Amino acid sequence: MSGMGRELDGIDGLRSALRAIYDDLETDLARLGPSCLLSGRCCRFEEYGHTLFVSGPELAVLLADAPEPSRPLDDGQTCPWQDAAGRCSARGARPLGCRVYYCDPSYQPVAPEIGERYIGRLKRLADELALPWDYAPLHRHLRAAAAEGRFRPAMGDR
Repeated sequence: MSGMGRELDGIDGLRSALRAIYDDLETDLARLGPSCLLSGRCCRFEEYGHTLFVSGPELAVLLADAPEPSRPLDDGQTCPWQDAAGRCSARGARPLGCRVYYCDPSYQPVAPEIGERYIGRLKRLADELALPWDYAPLHRHLRAAAAEGRFRPAMGDR
């Protein structure tokens, strides 16, 4: 990688760059074959003991492409895009952390390595594009975006 950043055509260029990484991830995941039981555990952070971290570039695409949240923004217990049926309403815009999370026990031994590999790719992309990395919990990002008027939480937000 050279010291010069690549130019992007706004959000469309960023979306395309992220899509290329996500497509490679989907290919790797298809090879590994983890199963999704559609349990919704991936969206119930506190209940299942995890925090969803999101980078600045991923957040930009999530905010641009995700529909209105399905539920109010809480303090990090759940994802605001988990609908009443327990499904993701922002599936196409979901960040890497959502894409690599599977509760399939056979996937757990390889999950950290694949996650780290693709986080590295995201970080290199942010560096190449001279974008802020700002890797932080989703809810921290969403609260800041709401305060700046870039995110509108669902009705009933506390």
